[in-house]
Amino acid sequence: MKTASHPNPVSKPRAYSVKAYSTSAPKSPLAPSTISRRQPTETDVQIQILYCGVCHSDLHFARNDWGFTQYPAVPGHEIIGRVTVVGRAVKKFKVGDVVGVGCMVDSCRTCPDCRAGLEQFCAAMVMTYGSTDKHLDTPTLGGYSQEIVVTEEFVLRIPANLNPAAAAPLLCAGTTTYSPLRRWKVGPGQKVGIVGLGGLGHMAVKFARAFGAHVVLFTTSPGKTADARRLGAHDVVLSKDEQQMAAHAGSLDFILDTVSAVHDPNAYINLIKRDGHMVLVGAPSEPLAIAAFPLIFRRRSFSGSFIGGVPETQEMLDFCGQHGITSDIEMIRMDQINEAYERMLKSDVRYRFVIDMASLK
Repeated sequence: MKTASHPNPVSKPRAYSVKAYSTSAPKSPLAPSTISRRQPTETDVQIQILYCGVCHSDLHFARNDWGFTQYPAVPGHEIIGRVTVVGRAVKKFKVGDVVGVGCMVDSCRTCPDCRAGLEQFCAAMVMTYGSTDKHLDTPTLGGYSQEIVVTEEFVLRIPANLNPAAAAPLLCAGTTTYSPLRRWKVGPGQKVGIVGLGGLGHMAVKFARAFGAHVVLFTTSPGKTADARRLGAHDVVLSKDEQQMAAHAGSLDFILDTVSAVHDPNAYINLIKRDGHMVLVGAPSEPLAIAAFPLIFRRRSFSGSFIGGVPETQEMLDFCGQHGITSDIEMIRMDQINEAYERMLKSDVRYRFVIDMASLK
């Protein structure tokens, strides 16, 4: 008896090998390895990775903190590279272009979210690492590697005037903070609070200032006051100082909370005006307890935001090109990644590690 065949069989592209850094278990350090990438299809762009930012999500993924990591795992979703091959149907890019790849490498393209340019909410969104490569039927592997192959619709143009290494974190930290500030129409005449001055927070300060808002930075670290002002904050508040916090009660139009550590958001909610918003982009490992009355009595809202979609991320990159905005970075070699993870856990980075991928060779 013959088995039924697919009416339109699709052959898988062949794979080729590249060098990478990967981990094989939650408690194992990242180490040199060899991984497979698909040969570019007609709509693919092959990219030599020049720089890759180090996001806190990389650490969570490598250590299986979220419970879905498949090993061996290759983190990295803040990718800047140079195009080396384009498929015959590719129209947006050519060999030699400097491009970016962020947290997504594909989606269904047809659902309401995708049609609205909100691919990050697509139920079939394919993450740069931790999803499945539909071409090879293997887990997607991130940017701690020599090369990556991505469909052209998820490759982004990098403005020529931006330092490519310092632009790498824009692909995650940049779009994560830009998106909610744009979504809630932050701009001139508004008083905006940014909670936390880390990889996300320092980008949020830069964007909020560039949008014309009066920016208030909330931090638990007195040593970050000078940096906060340098980055664009008009006021700096030590959040453990009750008197300083009380001075801003009911005065803020919008607050962006970038903190991923467990913390109490209620102290900040009390600083928001009637009908104001507080948006969470940090991802604490434990649920947050939100008091009802501060929201109800002043008709305030508390919500969350993810990364931006492809159109908004390109908009963000173009905005950065127009205003000369990049991330403050510390460059590291690939073999320093395990040390960098330990330093991240201690908040010992100002404000984003970026790997020089030439060091992988």
